[in-house]
Amino acid sequence: MEALTLSAAFLVGLLGGPHCATMCGGITATLTFGLDERIRASVWRQLPFLAAYNLGRIASYTVAGLFAGALGTALALGTPHDTGPVVLRSLAGLIMVALGLYIGGWWPSFSRVERIGMPLWRRLEPLGQRLLPVQGLGTALGLGAVWGWLPCGMVYMVLVQALTAGGAIQGGLLMLAFGLGTLPNLMAMGMFAAALGRWLGNPWVRRAAGALVVGFGLWTLWMVFGGGHGGMGNGH
Repeated sequence: MEALTLSAAFLVGLLGGPHCATMCGGITATLTFGLDERIRASVWRQLPFLAAYNLGRIASYTVAGLFAGALGTALALGTPHDTGPVVLRSLAGLIMVALGLYIGGWWPSFSRVERIGMPLWRRLEPLGQRLLPVQGLGTALGLGAVWGWLPCGMVYMVLVQALTAGGAIQGGLLMLAFGLGTLPNLMAMGMFAAALGRWLGNPWVRRAAGALVVGFGLWTLWMVFGGGHGGMGNGH
């Protein structure tokens, strides 16, 4: 797994803060409201539960990445020599460019991708409802694991990127890096939401972040077509 790819996945999660606030802000509020009144009365008492929610969510991302990485490797092995890796790595670069365009605000219609996961979410959402109200950290962890399957365009695009990672472990690490990138935004949403939202919502911050992620995608494409490294997981 290339460090640059992991760094890009982390940045996508971190700098996709406005999207996270839109998608998950209501869920975070609902989960907080589901806590005992005595816990809700103290921010510090809420923190272990908020951490458990997010640990479950990131665990679901990682599991999905493991499956995606394994599937990508199987697809590559089922194609003629060198063809599969080149196609998948080209796809990885294009996806990274698409993510950068979305983060930079240049491709708002990207959110339509989220419709793909609605059938699965309709089956999982009732399970999450049965776990409310939250009775302990174990329940919070379970709710977070369900939350991790909420339809989200950014998650899906990084998950497709995990197909190209070179194996199950690499795909899991890619999604773990993305999940860790989303963690500061969602952990801070209650305590510092206003200041964090203003900074991440600044058009110049978003454009700079988007341009950086686009650059990562173009670098990946250059390595495939101009750098002479078309294989998967070759550690250059």
